[in-house]
Amino acid sequence: MHNKRELYIGLMSGTSIDGIDAALVEFKDGKCQLIAQHLQPMPATLTAQLHQLCRPNDNEISTLAIIEQPLAQAFALACQQLLAKTSYTASDVTAIGSHGQTIRHHPEHGFTLQIGDANILATLTNIDTVADFRRKDMALGGQGAPLVPAFHQAVFQHQTINRAIVNIGGLANITYLPSRQQAKPSIGYDTGPGNTLLDAWFSANSHCDSDRHYDIDGQWASSGVIIESLLTSLLQHEYFALNPPKSTGRELFNLAWLGKYLTIGAREYTDADIQRTLTRFTAVSIANEVTKLIQSGGIRVNSSGEVSISTEVYICGGGAANPLLMADLAQLLPNSPVMTTAEIGIAPDWVEAIAFAWLAKQHMHKQPGNLPAVTGASRLAILGAFYPAG
Repeated sequence: MHNKRELYIGLMSGTSIDGIDAALVEFKDGKCQLIAQHLQPMPATLTAQLHQLCRPNDNEISTLAIIEQPLAQAFALACQQLLAKTSYTASDVTAIGSHGQTIRHHPEHGFTLQIGDANILATLTNIDTVADFRRKDMALGGQGAPLVPAFHQAVFQHQTINRAIVNIGGLANITYLPSRQQAKPSIGYDTGPGNTLLDAWFSANSHCDSDRHYDIDGQWASSGVIIESLLTSLLQHEYFALNPPKSTGRELFNLAWLGKYLTIGAREYTDADIQRTLTRFTAVSIANEVTKLIQSGGIRVNSSGEVSISTEVYICGGGAANPLLMADLAQLLPNSPVMTTAEIGIAPDWVEAIAFAWLAKQHMHKQPGNLPAVTGASRLAILGAFYPAG
């Protein structure tokens, strides 16, 4: 990181498409500090249109044409509302790092698409903008995802302690950070579903009268029981047997896919039971990968045959706010402390937005933003495209 004090805005809109995370971040003396944050709710009409666009349909280009400008305007409003909470103005910000909204991710075809026109964003905010972070990595043979492990390595890697950073957004991804003294490469990839199936099932089946679109604190799931046969079937998905580098999206894990497993033997269970099972599914799919990485990283066993704690597990993203999911993870990982990234300096809700501020900084300083060992790209690369405000 650069020694000069600089301010960047990071924007993140994830798989749930319910809001835009905006973070104002200061980079100075090799460290980053969250100065201010703002959650901009996504307009309901725009959310519905984006969900429609995320599914293969007719007239997709025409639908995209309708959505592109209001989405960019929503991103711009998020930046403006963020700055309004501070004493800073647009002229104080070096650049915006905008992830955009993913509507397709097909790494098997070398294709990914994030929308939210950065030209409009830069013009409306009067701030230089960096966007389209994933396609350079793909051009180099990579998955274009996950990108946050490079940021995790920069800010969370410890000198003597191994750490696993798990981001649970719509999808979940993991970064395994060997201690610096080991001089081993970091590893990262998508583990599978995070909140996407939980939110989709809740919205479709909870019959909740409020406008919320997710199971607050896992309360509805907690009223159900785990359907072991369904859980076993879901875990047979071929994605979990793939070796990294790998990445995934709602193209694989969605309600249509889930529905194939609900046609046999599930009728004696309630909708809440299925929600409980999906929560456990997310937890098990994550815990399985954490366990693999800990073991491959050289878990320590003392002379009595007892496993000593060699890896700390930190959770970020929306899943960190689900106590049922966190309890499941703690139960499944008894030999590692499971905490949130708040314990190491960054609130779990804001890690991804800060990561895209960091990626913008990397671009502006002509520094790489990917980890080839994570994405599978042939080399390090400067990520993103630059959209000047002027």
